[in-house]
Amino acid sequence: MEQRPLGRTGLSVAPIVFGGNVFGWTADEQTSFDLLDRFFDAGFNTIDTADVYSAWVDGHEGGESETIIGKWLKRGTVSRDKAVIVTKVGFDNDGRKTGLSAKWIAEAVEASLKRLGTDYIDLYLSHKPDDAVAHEETLGALARLKDEGKVRAIGCSNFDAGQLQDALDVAARDGLPRYDVVQPEYNLYTRNKFEGPLADLCVREEIGVISYYALAAGFLTGKYRKKEDTEGSSRGYRVGDYLNDKGFRVLAALDEIAAETGAAPASIALAWLIAKLALTAPIASATSLSQLETMIAAGNLTLSQGQMKRLDEAGA
Repeated sequence: MEQRPLGRTGLSVAPIVFGGNVFGWTADEQTSFDLLDRFFDAGFNTIDTADVYSAWVDGHEGGESETIIGKWLKRGTVSRDKAVIVTKVGFDNDGRKTGLSAKWIAEAVEASLKRLGTDYIDLYLSHKPDDAVAHEETLGALARLKDEGKVRAIGCSNFDAGQLQDALDVAARDGLPRYDVVQPEYNLYTRNKFEGPLADLCVREEIGVISYYALAAGFLTGKYRKKEDTEGSSRGYRVGDYLNDKGFRVLAALDEIAAETGAAPASIALAWLIAKLALTAPIASATSLSQLETMIAAGNLTLSQGQMKRLDEAGA
C-alpha cells in the first residue's frame, strides 16, 4: 500500500485514515476489532479518534473510542509501531472540559494515553480553536508533551487559514513547535472549508492534511436519496443538509462514474479526495465489513482526468 509523508511530521500514512468516531457508538467492541484487523490487513495504517468520542451518546462521557482502540492494540494483532494513532483534545462537548488550556491539555493527554494503553500518541490535535486561550499557551503545553515523548507530532482541527497562520506565526516567533497537520471538513459536497486559502497555505508550508466527513455523513454512498431515507439513521439529522440541487448533481455524477468503473459511489468519492494534491488522506468510517471493502477499494481506484473534472464541476 502506498505510504504518503504527513507534512513535516516524519510520519507516513496510507491514503485513507479510519475514522474511529464509530467505535463504541455504531460499532460495538467486537465489530470494531474486526474492522481494524481487516483495515490493517489491507495495508492501511492510521486511526483517527478523539477524547470526546462518543460523549454525544446517552450514558457515554467520552473516551469510549480510545478505550476500544486501546483494547485492540493490546491484542497485538498489529504491533504498536505499525499503527499511527491520531487523537484530539479541546472539544467541550459535555461542557465540563476546558478547551486548549495548558492545564487541561496536561490532564487530558494522560487520560488518553491510559485509555489507549500506550506511552505515546503519534499525532495529537487541537480539536477546535479556543479563542479564550492564547496560541502561546497551547503550543507551549504541546511542546512539553513532545519533549516528554508523550506526543510525536502536533496539529489542529477545524482551524481556518487565518487561525492556522496566526498559530504558525506565534510558533515561529517564540521558537515553539508548529502545527504540522490540519484536519478540515472536506468532501465532494463541502469544499469551501478547505479549498482556497487554507489549501494554499498547507501546500506552501508543507502541512499534512487529513480531512473528515469524507463521505458527508454517508450521503456520498448514495444510500440517501430523499428525506424518508434518513429516518432512523444515527446521522440522518446531518444528511438532510445535502438533499438539494447541488447534492443531487453530485450523486448523479457519482452514479455515472460508478456505471463506467463498476466501483461503488463511496469508493469514487474517496478516490476523488485521494487524488487531490493538497490532501494527504481522507478520514472515513465503516460499521460493517462490507462498508469497509468500499474504503479499501478506493485506495486502489484511479479516476481519469475526465472523471475528476465531472466530479469537480458537479460539486462546484
